[in-house]
Amino acid sequence: MNVQKMTELIHVARGEKEADLVLKGAKIVDVLTGEIYSGDVAIYEDLIAGIGDYSASNQVNLDGGYLIPGLIDGHVHIESSMVAPPQYARGVLPKGTTAVFADPHEIANVMGVEGIDLMLQTSENIPLSVFIMASSCVPATHMETSGANIDAETISQILKKDRVVGLAEMMNYTGVIFGDPSVLAKLAVSSNGVIDGHAPGLTGKDLQAYAAAGIDSDHECTTPDEAREKLRAGMVIMIREGTGARNLDDLLPIVTTENHRRIIFCSDDLHPPELINRGHIDYMVRRAIEFGIDPIIAIRMATINAAEYFRQYNMGAIAPGKVANIIWSKDLTDFNPRMVWAKGKLIAKDGKITDNSWTTTDINIPNTMNSAPLSESKLQIRAKEGDSANVIQLIKNQLVTEKLVEKLKIVDGCAVSDIDRDILKMAVIERHNATGNIGLGFIKGFGLKEGAIASSVGHDSHNLIVVGTNDSDMIAAAEAVIDSKGGFSAVKDGVVVGSLALEFGGLMSLDTIDTIKEKLDEIKINSRILGSKLDDPFMTLGFMALPVIPKLKLTDKGLVDVEQFKIIDLLVE
Repeated sequence: MNVQKMTELIHVARGEKEADLVLKGAKIVDVLTGEIYSGDVAIYEDLIAGIGDYSASNQVNLDGGYLIPGLIDGHVHIESSMVAPPQYARGVLPKGTTAVFADPHEIANVMGVEGIDLMLQTSENIPLSVFIMASSCVPATHMETSGANIDAETISQILKKDRVVGLAEMMNYTGVIFGDPSVLAKLAVSSNGVIDGHAPGLTGKDLQAYAAAGIDSDHECTTPDEAREKLRAGMVIMIREGTGARNLDDLLPIVTTENHRRIIFCSDDLHPPELINRGHIDYMVRRAIEFGIDPIIAIRMATINAAEYFRQYNMGAIAPGKVANIIWSKDLTDFNPRMVWAKGKLIAKDGKITDNSWTTTDINIPNTMNSAPLSESKLQIRAKEGDSANVIQLIKNQLVTEKLVEKLKIVDGCAVSDIDRDILKMAVIERHNATGNIGLGFIKGFGLKEGAIASSVGHDSHNLIVVGTNDSDMIAAAEAVIDSKGGFSAVKDGVVVGSLALEFGGLMSLDTIDTIKEKLDEIKINSRILGSKLDDPFMTLGFMALPVIPKLKLTDKGLVDVEQFKIIDLLVE
């Protein structure tokens, strides 16, 4: 804040200058003291000038209710909304979210620093406060092919950029605990800032080593015991409620009066249908209150906790000098943001954006789909009668999987999908450098009875991932995604029955979030017609190529046993 603005702010706070806006007639939820009290909120430009008895020519007289700090998402991949940051903002602002801490490692794995710069560029002049974490794992591991490589020196340069506030989730936890020099170098150059973690299931002395390396948080907990152990190791716990991973209900029991200031809410990966229909961080607050958690504690986990963790001390509370990110809810027990002010401006009312003056930044998008030519022969898995294979077993609503050994169905000397037993063939096709790499495997629990689906969203390297009942439809689904410059496809009998183009890195569209929601709803219906019973088969499919979440995953280089952290044979002796 420059001296002139500070001077004006002081004049407004003292009542010597009229505020730009005064909010009157509502009680203030004070997350700093735990009180709820009456008072007017005076706003100058984008800041809160004071609380007390104020008036102005521009004032909003609220009919009771509560003024609450704008909500904060502590860990999100905006790319999973499948729209660019301005359209993402249009989705979350009406839900009361006024700030997010985003890890752009999806686009970074495709486009490198250029992708991170595009995320900064497109989020520059929008009402939503978007902070960026420097992507730590590009690629996430050596067992996959990504479109870029970000080393420690590159991270040190990214950390100097405006609105970059720390190192994003360190997914290579084995690299940390076993002292990989390149991993430790990334931690070292980031040691003066916040360092997010990602350590599913890590426990005991390995967890102690991970925390000792300076890693501050974790958002991968799935059980109360895991979360408590990590809290005791000094880590901040981010409770996640996304599309593919829903941990809120399982972890709310850990919240106590004593520990709640070390707990943050986050969405991680959230698709438009869940964002629009179910909600964002506001949904998590509602569920917490329904669970019996004190409303002020629930609101703290959605506001001030994240602001303080990320050292953004000018937000997260309603107090003088803080950014004027404020929501109004009629009551607390049925938490529902009715009005939302972001950076001092009314931006949403009754679930709708009120200010449409900001638009998507024009950007030049290169085509990032660069795979080698495909053919059915490249999907063949030679095997003989009686052979068994390591098979990925889905777990509903979780990113973790189980590792099974199952006998294969053999036709003409090749292992094929076994629809009756719901064991389907899966392929991950390298799409960045036309290497021709194709990882082949099998997955159980996907449910397709016919056809195939494909996606260029394949965490974290975002190669082209396909699952299907037959090789012909799998190739057709993959080629449909390539032709769209990225996205999703559903194919039956060689015919594309559903598609969604994601031309921005194969991850996002420049279309509106409402349009993407409608298209995604439609293609999900098409996938269910093909037999899948999953809530979001495309979200699930995308995480089956992520070799940092146990137990078994598939990349373009082969089948990965995450617990052993190595590529293993598909066929079992």
